[in-house]
Amino acid sequence: MNYPVWELYYLNSGTLIAIIAVLHVFISHFAVGGGIFLWLTDLKSVREGNIALKQYVRRHIWFFLLLTMVFGGVTGVGIWFIIALSSPWATSVLIHTFVFAWAIEWVFFIVEIISLLVYHYKFDSLSDKNRLTVAFIYAASAWLSLFIINGIITFMLTPGEWLKTANFWQGFFNPTNIPSLFFRTAICVMFAGLFGFVTAVFERETQLRSTLLRYCAKWLYIPIPFLLISGAWYFYSIPENARITNFVLNKQTVNAVNVFVVASISLYFLALILVIKTSQILQRIAVFVLLLIGLSWIGGFEYMREYARKPYVIYGYMYSPSILVADEQRLNREGFLRHAKWVTVKEITEENKLVAGREIFNNQCLSCHTIKGVKNDVVEKTRGLTQLGIISQLYGQGKILDYMPKFIGNEKEIEALAAFIASLRGKEQLHTAEFKPKEEEVQIPSFDPQKDQYVLLAWSSLGEKCITDIDRWFSFLYPGSYFQAVLIKRGKKPEIVTEGIEIHYEAQKGYETPSKHTDFWKYAESLKGKKIPENIGVAGKGTNGVFDYDKDKNIFYVDGVPVLPYRNDGVFNPYPIFEAKAIEKATGKILQTTRFVAPVSTELRCFECHGGKPRWKEISGISDETAINILKVHDRNHGTKLLESALKGKPMMCQKCHEDFIVKAEGIKGHNSFSASMHGWHANYIPWKDERACNFCHPNDARGNTRCNRDIHAKIGIGCTQCHGRLDEHASSVLLSQKGTRTAKLLLKNLKPETPIESIYPRKPWVQQPDCLACHEGFQKPERNASSFNKWTTDFSTLFRARRDNTGKLPCLACHGSPHATYPSFNEYGKNRDNIQPMQYQKTPLPISSELKCEVCHKIKMQGNQHHSNMLRQFRNREYLER
Repeated sequence: MNYPVWELYYLNSGTLIAIIAVLHVFISHFAVGGGIFLWLTDLKSVREGNIALKQYVRRHIWFFLLLTMVFGGVTGVGIWFIIALSSPWATSVLIHTFVFAWAIEWVFFIVEIISLLVYHYKFDSLSDKNRLTVAFIYAASAWLSLFIINGIITFMLTPGEWLKTANFWQGFFNPTNIPSLFFRTAICVMFAGLFGFVTAVFERETQLRSTLLRYCAKWLYIPIPFLLISGAWYFYSIPENARITNFVLNKQTVNAVNVFVVASISLYFLALILVIKTSQILQRIAVFVLLLIGLSWIGGFEYMREYARKPYVIYGYMYSPSILVADEQRLNREGFLRHAKWVTVKEITEENKLVAGREIFNNQCLSCHTIKGVKNDVVEKTRGLTQLGIISQLYGQGKILDYMPKFIGNEKEIEALAAFIASLRGKEQLHTAEFKPKEEEVQIPSFDPQKDQYVLLAWSSLGEKCITDIDRWFSFLYPGSYFQAVLIKRGKKPEIVTEGIEIHYEAQKGYETPSKHTDFWKYAESLKGKKIPENIGVAGKGTNGVFDYDKDKNIFYVDGVPVLPYRNDGVFNPYPIFEAKAIEKATGKILQTTRFVAPVSTELRCFECHGGKPRWKEISGISDETAINILKVHDRNHGTKLLESALKGKPMMCQKCHEDFIVKAEGIKGHNSFSASMHGWHANYIPWKDERACNFCHPNDARGNTRCNRDIHAKIGIGCTQCHGRLDEHASSVLLSQKGTRTAKLLLKNLKPETPIESIYPRKPWVQQPDCLACHEGFQKPERNASSFNKWTTDFSTLFRARRDNTGKLPCLACHGSPHATYPSFNEYGKNRDNIQPMQYQKTPLPISSELKCEVCHKIKMQGNQHHSNMLRQFRNREYLER
């Protein structure tokens, strides 16, 4: 950021460095190994008195001189030129830190030039002893050049204690210096044999050619054990975090590794062709193929080495965009542009936002990315992301996949860069249609407190059953609601009736055929698989049927009722009404009838970041475009083939891999639970931590179509975070329960929960939730600013939706309603849509029997708090009932 930027958009400077550097490194390793080859081969000819071998050395020198001194020298200068333009600050640091090392290297290089020229031009006139001395001087000075340059190159990967001391010797003799030196020396010897093949195959005399090919093959094969041992030593000298980051998380490294492995196998296999009896033409073809393979081999190695130090150009000291690690916090706080010397924009406004974004792109992205170019095209990389998605990507950049540097700068600068990148694709079309719920009148069933002998209470145990209705591509929330019911025979001492009755349920007209609106049942077998229980999402007993009876829980229930918010007449309503009837088996007499809401939402706002628009009439659901973009991201980041599988008609359910209590899925050992994966990953990317973050996935946004948090808590201003914590806190609580898996640690390391991480109690998703009684201690009015975050229920039985009263017989939900829709509830689709049963039995929307209305079940006024303490008090927030 302290130097002008070389603005190359199609072929960026990093790619140019790679092209020149790989060629130079290929030749320079030959220059070192070839010097040893010349000296030892010449020595062999002298000791054996082999004139033919001596003449071969004489001819090999000319090829060696032209390739190493001319081509090698030009590419060496090219590297200095290109790195000075591409990364001038890092180059300056290397020069100033190792100025004397560079000077010594130049001395060795001059000695190389002089000795090689003397060796070539005085080859015939020098005595054997003097000629071998000159050859040795060249070989030694070439290897010493490698020694010096290796120390500087390895410093960039592992500066070690230099980061603390800035000591020359600690920087030079860094942790990877010696293993790298052994490894590169072995490469040099190997390349000596490889290039020896080139001159050997052009020897005319068949016997000499055959002898030379076998001799050169030894140079190729003898270094193998040294390569393997020093290579392993080199690899494990790299810091563990760098190994994980760049050889596990960075999928680009896989390509370099594959090239390296394939080239290694091909190199040694093809070399055998040269040592067996084959035609000279075939040998010449094979040797040039070998050179290309050798170039690929060193290219694969150099790419792996470069990837290993990402996201830095000097590991731990300077990021790849030439920003010092020490400056990161200051630039985040004060702004990047303010301190960048070669930019035209210092303060961002609406008018200059795109110009500012371009300046930031040039300074922070251009070293690795292109614009519609040959490598790492930023347009292609962000395809499938909206502008908000790009903002989220920049916010989370380098946190989990930390082979990329984190974005350096403030919030306005993130927005400016995102706007610039989005502008490269043309005008962005966003789904911005405002949805207004259509209020529908609800018919309240009749109840005569004087004559009726029974009270029937029925409910959906979830305040909102969420569904991913894009089953052609993937699923993690299948259709299938869970209802419960109790029948109470009224009296001074009411009793719960469980025998001799049936409780029937029937969907509101228009909701009887949910299969018209989702493909789940078409793909159910593929989605379920072996890890998912067989009964998930099955139509249960249909939208009309009979409740089962659970003897252990002493309650009527029905599981897997297929409910969707799409009505057959084209109306969207996420609060369908079901009717329940208690019928005496012996006579068929209807004992009592009631109605209840079966809340269901398909509102997941994935499109806000991943593109597309809501699937069902642009109101709700996940579109094909959005789903495909999500699968592409998952496949790219995790090496899966989910999109390919879906295109073959075999979509996956996320819980096949990720354990999830709610669907009783075991998942795959070592994978985080579904909740930990979703919350942990997105907490690293979503730039907000309050309710705005919750609303991307959970259907409560006032802009959305569901607005599920609709009880008195929401009415008085209590939001998601007061119970569940802000996003980083919420994610941390489930990640901490993953027993230290590697991915959980990665997801946790950059989260910044307001509650100190060491103070957050791990919890199991769906089982350990915020405990209502943490705020309503003793069923009393909560303290001001009370919060139930980090005060979890102990097990499933203590959840609000599973808890029972003091008698142990009556579920809390029977009288209070479902989670997030407890009585009184305020539903925009109908004033009393969630309050049907309290309105039916007591003419108020308050919890059943509240405000001394015990006669709903007891037929008479009661004294005492039999069901739970403090139940006889007056409702506290009456003023909200009239709003």
